[in-house]
Amino acid sequence: MNADDIAAGRARWQARYDSARKRDADFTTLSGMPVEPVYGPPEGAAYPGFERIGWPGEFPYTRGLYPTGYRGRTWTIRQFAGFGNARQTNERYKMILGAGGGGLSVAFDMPTLMGRDSDDPQSLGEVGHCGVAVDSAADMEALFDGIDLAGVTTSMTISGPAVPVFCMYLVAAERQGADLSSLDGTLQTDIFKEYIAQKEWLFDPEPHLRLIGDLMEYCAAEIPRYKPLSVSGYHIREAGSTAAQELAYTLADGFGYVELGLSRGLDVNVFAPGLSFFFDSHVDFFEEIAKFRAARRIWARWLRDVYGATSEKALWLRFHTQTAGVSLTAQQPVNNVVRTAVEALAAVLGGTNSLHTNALDETLALPTDESAEIALRTQQVLMEEIGVTNVADPLGGSWYVEALTDRIEAEAEEIFARIRALGGEGPHAIGPMTAGILRGIEDGWFTGQIAEAAFAYQQALEKGEKKIVGVNCHTGTVAKELEILRISHEVELEQRRMLAQRKRGRDEARVRDAVAAMVAVSRTGENMIPAMLDAVRAEATLGEICDALRAEWGVYREPARF
Repeated sequence: MNADDIAAGRARWQARYDSARKRDADFTTLSGMPVEPVYGPPEGAAYPGFERIGWPGEFPYTRGLYPTGYRGRTWTIRQFAGFGNARQTNERYKMILGAGGGGLSVAFDMPTLMGRDSDDPQSLGEVGHCGVAVDSAADMEALFDGIDLAGVTTSMTISGPAVPVFCMYLVAAERQGADLSSLDGTLQTDIFKEYIAQKEWLFDPEPHLRLIGDLMEYCAAEIPRYKPLSVSGYHIREAGSTAAQELAYTLADGFGYVELGLSRGLDVNVFAPGLSFFFDSHVDFFEEIAKFRAARRIWARWLRDVYGATSEKALWLRFHTQTAGVSLTAQQPVNNVVRTAVEALAAVLGGTNSLHTNALDETLALPTDESAEIALRTQQVLMEEIGVTNVADPLGGSWYVEALTDRIEAEAEEIFARIRALGGEGPHAIGPMTAGILRGIEDGWFTGQIAEAAFAYQQALEKGEKKIVGVNCHTGTVAKELEILRISHEVELEQRRMLAQRKRGRDEARVRDAVAAMVAVSRTGENMIPAMLDAVRAEATLGEICDALRAEWGVYREPARF
């Protein structure tokens, strides 16, 4: 790019920056030295390829979505939490909000993630252990008791039964008297990554996509601020993928959901802003920063050039980040504080919109109040003390970072081509990327690629080529054993008692009729969300709703592979 074009770009950025709202903060170094809000090539200098870097708030958004960077607003501190029953988790949420957290992120237990009630025989021993147990709208009411759902953004990490759980959230908000159209937050809903990595599904892919399409339509029409889909790379990376695989598989899944929306006749400029993303931030500091920057650039280009988006917000890739759970070690767990801080800083330098920092003991158990507070304070130290919010994309123009960004982008594009090729030539029911994803799931291509990457990394560890402090080097320690959070079996017994009491107190005929009406709608082309909401209002449980749909649609069984 020549000097005149760079100067024109700087002038465009300056005009947008000057007109944008900025935080009332001291944008100087610790020593009082003033710093510019963004840095670029020297005045009068040419910079070949600068159009791929650009300015913050300008296509292709490599340097961020907003001209102000974090001077306008910082990332949202959104700590992921959930354990035991709704009352216990509610207390943790109030602690997080009281300590300065900016949003809530709900972790559900395994029975809830699999669409089963706490009294299901398959739930035995799992209730409340890896998250909070939610059986009905009454649990959702208790979960957010005393928390204004219209005044706080709420993220829910659940995919298989995401739609009925979301209906329970809406009913809880109704019972608070909230205006549903004002609700804001994110529902994960991403079923593709379940087949690829996490393995928490209910049905075959097609019925899940039917529900997701219904949810996209409903939210676009009724709850425009709420993001009904958070496309998740986190679980793909935690399963052992490389950074480029995480990026490519995640964005490919996102393109699949764009194709789903278009197949429903939705306007990409209306529904695409309702898609958000969820990435892992691993320990390779610069690689992660480059991954985030490449993600924004790829998404903007594909949405514009492939899917025809024209509005700026439809081109924006907004993402939440969680530090890498798989990087935490049971050996010398206090070292995990350092790992998490570095991973969080990478996410911030990559321009994340919200962030969860893992607690030091999460490789052993759910976090204690003390370790959860340390994780929260880690973000607050980054936000308040180290000056990282003063400059937009401070590493932009670094030869190393830009080369890594280009390399990861190129690898991702190669993977996109392979996925589309899996779908074959000719017309596709939803779209070419979706066809490739479905074939890749059916053939085990994704799981095979991830397994190969994970095996290669494990070999490098065992040979000592890659180092993990406290595991295969520097193993001596004077640290004492940690006190960890233990979930009492009484939690499960109490949850089952409460569920039984609720079932006795409801109108069984109303429940049966509402669930039957929902199933009847599933056999038509009508949107299922209103009928599902009616079933939830009648106090149908999550298990009852999901079991009725399992009976109608069948249960997905992953093909055996060797």
